[in-house]
Amino acid sequence: MTASITSTPRSTVALRVGLAAVVAVAANTVVALVAAALDTGGIGMGLTPVSYVPATLIGVLAGTAGWALVARRVPHLLRILVPSVLLLSWIPDLSLLAAGATAANVVGLMLMHTLVASAVVLAARTGRRH
Repeated sequence: MTASITSTPRSTVALRVGLAAVVAVAANTVVALVAAALDTGGIGMGLTPVSYVPATLIGVLAGTAGWALVARRVPHLLRILVPSVLLLSWIPDLSLLAAGATAANVVGLMLMHTLVASAVVLAARTGRRH
């Protein structure tokens, strides 16, 4: 079984979530800069800090809260739920293609969602499998 944030001291959880938020914002900044540079003639949706920084922070907090809730009640569900939620988060990104977004913009947003999910998993999951 994998230890989780539900069995970790609160100060450690806060530190891990804070670090996950910083890392996710930094990584998303790099992705946004690259995607914006490649997004010639597109709408650049979600690639400005005013768009992605709050969304990243909300994603980290909501993801961590969701992880804690599910891990406490049905931990085995995380293996299905995390990838499913990530795939669902890509639906609005893909719909931006119809609104005039370029592939660079859409792939950038999808990668940003993936980075947030990865940060949450790394922050919420602790210990080793036994």
